[in-house]
This record gives sequence, C-alpha cells and structure tokens, in this order.
Amino acid sequence: MPQLNPNPWFFIMLISWFTYSMIIQPKLLSHISMNPPSNKLQTAQSTSPWTWPWT
Repeated sequence: MPQLNPNPWFFIMLISWFTYSMIIQPKLLSHISMNPPSNKLQTAQSTSPWTWPWT
C-alpha cells in the first residue's frame, strides 16, 4: 500500500511548510492594511422602547 509509506510525503510536507513559513508568510504580513482599525471609544447607544400598534 503506497499511501502508508511516509518516505516521500513527509519530505514534501516539510518542504511545503518551510516554504510557507519562511517565504510566503513574511511577504503576506509585510503588507499594510488598507483599513486599519480605529481607536474610537465605544459609546452606549440609548434605545427607546418600541410601541407596538396592536397593544
């Protein structure tokens, strides 16, 4: 059963994770976000009760 032989697949997995973590991830994280989060203070909104027409 060739799918149980980890010899070629383990090496492929290690190389792909190395590529992702050392090459692709720093390039993705270096981009500046176009919509940075704002530091607005959360204000409590005042709500008024709904007057139902059938009550």
